[in-house]
Amino acid sequence: MAALCDPPGSGSPPRAPLSPQDLSQELKAFLTGSDPTLGTPLSPPDHARCALRLLRRLPAARHAVLQHLAGLFDDHVCAHLRLRSEIPPNPPSNPLLLPPPAPSALTEVIHEAQRLLLAFIKAKPNAWAPLLASWAVELLGQLSSKYSGRHGARGLNELLQLWMSCEATRTLMDIYAQCLAALIASCPDACVDALLDTSVQHSPHFDWVVAHIGGSFPGTIISRVLSCGLKDFCAHGDAAAAAAGGGADKRVPKLASVVGILGHLASRHGASIKQELLRMFHEGLAPGQHKGTVPFLLQLALMSPPLLGTVAAELVESLKPSVLNQLHQRFSPLPRDELDSTVALLVRLICQTSAGAFRTLQFLLDTAMPASVITQPGLALHDGVREACDRLVALLLLQLQKSVHNRPSASLADGPQRCVPFLEALRGRVAELCAETLRLERKRYLWQHQLLGLLAVYAAPHGAPEALFHLLASAKGQDELALATQLHAVLAASLADLPGSTAALCVRQIHAGALAAPQLAQLLHNLALVVANEDVNEPASLGAQLAPALVLHLPELAQLLLHPSADAAEAAALLLCSLPAPRCLRPAQLHAALRAAVHHFFLALRRAGGAGLCHAARLLEKLSAVTPSAGRAALQLLVEGALRGGNAELFGGAAPGAEAEADGGTKSKPAASLLDTNRRFTAAVDFSAGVWSVFHAGVIGHGLKAPPGSPALGEEEVNRNTHAFLGVLLRCCRVAEPAPPPVPCIGPEAAKTVASALVDSVCPAAAAAAGGELCWPPEEQARSTVERDLGILRRFRQQPLLFPLLRVVAMGRPALCYCSVLLRGLLATLMAHWDACRDGETTASPWHLQASCALVACMAEGSLLPPVLGEVQELFPRLAPFEGLRPRRGSGEVPGGLARRAASQRRPPRAAGWEVQVLRKGGGGGAGG
Repeated sequence: MAALCDPPGSGSPPRAPLSPQDLSQELKAFLTGSDPTLGTPLSPPDHARCALRLLRRLPAARHAVLQHLAGLFDDHVCAHLRLRSEIPPNPPSNPLLLPPPAPSALTEVIHEAQRLLLAFIKAKPNAWAPLLASWAVELLGQLSSKYSGRHGARGLNELLQLWMSCEATRTLMDIYAQCLAALIASCPDACVDALLDTSVQHSPHFDWVVAHIGGSFPGTIISRVLSCGLKDFCAHGDAAAAAAGGGADKRVPKLASVVGILGHLASRHGASIKQELLRMFHEGLAPGQHKGTVPFLLQLALMSPPLLGTVAAELVESLKPSVLNQLHQRFSPLPRDELDSTVALLVRLICQTSAGAFRTLQFLLDTAMPASVITQPGLALHDGVREACDRLVALLLLQLQKSVHNRPSASLADGPQRCVPFLEALRGRVAELCAETLRLERKRYLWQHQLLGLLAVYAAPHGAPEALFHLLASAKGQDELALATQLHAVLAASLADLPGSTAALCVRQIHAGALAAPQLAQLLHNLALVVANEDVNEPASLGAQLAPALVLHLPELAQLLLHPSADAAEAAALLLCSLPAPRCLRPAQLHAALRAAVHHFFLALRRAGGAGLCHAARLLEKLSAVTPSAGRAALQLLVEGALRGGNAELFGGAAPGAEAEADGGTKSKPAASLLDTNRRFTAAVDFSAGVWSVFHAGVIGHGLKAPPGSPALGEEEVNRNTHAFLGVLLRCCRVAEPAPPPVPCIGPEAAKTVASALVDSVCPAAAAAAGGELCWPPEEQARSTVERDLGILRRFRQQPLLFPLLRVVAMGRPALCYCSVLLRGLLATLMAHWDACRDGETTASPWHLQASCALVACMAEGSLLPPVLGEVQELFPRLAPFEGLRPRRGSGEVPGGLARRAASQRRPPRAAGWEVQVLRKGGGGGAGG
């Protein structure tokens, strides 16, 4: 009682000396509520002032006075809310914007009570602050709950605006704040305990008080709230058992209030909360500290996911080997059931962790891994820590499996499925998980592979294709690639059309440019291996289902044959070779794939790679066999590609414009146009009707044409390229025919296609005019084709591949007649050369000798010569030039017609219209055909 009495001095509230009789009259007036002298009832303000005078002079009446003041504050709050509910003529849209009521007599009395109580707190803080703090906080809780349905405010911010605009509740809040400020340096536990008790009783209507007080005293409220919550947690029996009881444990009534208060403060004071929680955690591990600190923090984090997210990342980083060993020493003496409860609580916490989930997973796996032979620097972990973490990982995977597979099936009526925060946070880290799994570190990759399967099911329908894509794109070797097939085997029963989704995702990622060239090549190579290793006896295997899914994307995959990276292009060819033949492609798509395959084939020839060239050849053969039109298109593209552009150099030929190159082999100037040169002198050039022609021997001002340089490739490499090209061409010729003839012949239709492409490439101007003519023109008409014939001869000299192509056409009898324009031009120029040649032997003109022999052999192969004359080229090297090919005058029968007729009659044609005379040197006899 002495502590409650006012001390003498200036700090005491002023008071007038009263006699015992006067004090008795004041007490009687307070108890009866009427004037003791007049007997009239006292008004509420006068009655309240009487109570204040009594409190000032008789501290023993404090409980009764405070109870009376509580009624006064209640009346003021009721009047305040009633005035706010009265709607003015033009009310604002927000009722909280209404003007506050005018000051009344009750407001003046409340101010007097505030001044008096604050004076008591200032004079005797240790005596009055705990009492008034408990009274003010409890009254605030009662008022908040009592009028919770009458104010219409929603949300914490609106509640704060409403109650802080009321004079009564604002005064109570100020009284509690002064009490807490007075005790904050000594012992604020009494004030904080009162706040916690009231929060438990009146939550959530009391949350606005907690938010306001916590914002005013964040450091004190956070530390004291946690301290009081820990004391109450430990005071209600076994802390470990209480921690395992879950959030609804009745033995820890203040724990829910602690969670609520810290949850309100987390948005603005998250750093302070995190620092305080970490401090409590590390201090709880020190010797001599209460053993319930860690279970209390675990239970707190389980009940408040925001708190868990605030502290999870920092806590994991602070779990160094020394801290882990301390935890092991602290928990190892506990009974088995308490340890199981703690581990179960940890598993639940990890499942609810979203912030820093991937770092938490890495920490668990690193800690659970068996000790390495190589000693790591620093303090070694205790074996018990590794065993405990191993068990924790196994239980975590089991809990995640239950959470994933026990979820109800999603439907429009059920709404979204239940979220698993740990897996939800890992949805964006699938690529990193796959990369970690492919490292194949003992037990670690098994755990990660199982987690990938759970994450794929959880994130369906996009999670499983994404996981398979990353595994296929990064796997190197059969052991790593087996992880993808094993994952598919696990997920095939749960997810439908997984291979089709995976193939579509791979194609999208490829064409989005998400993969670098090495990774793209690795993906295509792995897809080819998976498809090639399909098990016929297992139709549900990944390879058996992935192959038809990839065939649907063949047009997109075929464009990868044009990739600038050689490895990626070769991997694409390998994949396309491994896929079954497409049957449902549109002609345009198939033709585009053929063009890309032909381009890739010539690039493989340039790289001279055995495996890449083999795959390119197999791909062309497979695409040619899809349809007859595809076979014809492949043949045409192959011939045109070999004779045009820079590909001619692969077969010993000259590239276009090579005749304009300098002696050094570099193109100094572009090739000159003969037509443009002649137009400088005449308005029009027309040499088709006469024998006069202009031959391009050079350019005025630049001198004669430079002689062609030496071929860029050696003879051995040219022969190898020619052999490879002809092999591919013959295989495509055979697959292009519905019923191919026996080897070594090819079908006439395929040979006709090659002949047509050959004529178009060598002499495109004459293809339409003379390509369809099977009769040989008279000698007089041949004079107008001198320039064209010289052009044909020049092409044959520049491109040695033309003679082997003629032999290919000759194998498909009687298709050689479609090359008659080439045969006539070549024959005419060769005979003109031998007639004009004045050398003593034919070996003096090696190319013309070789061309003459090849021409005769080709015509014999194509049944344009009798079998006897087909061997006459063996004599050419032993003859003089004037004894070689010579025309016989006066005959006009057509060898091409004889060839067709002989082919229809199954006998060789006879030679007519020209003859090959074989003259012995020095003799006059001869043999005619």
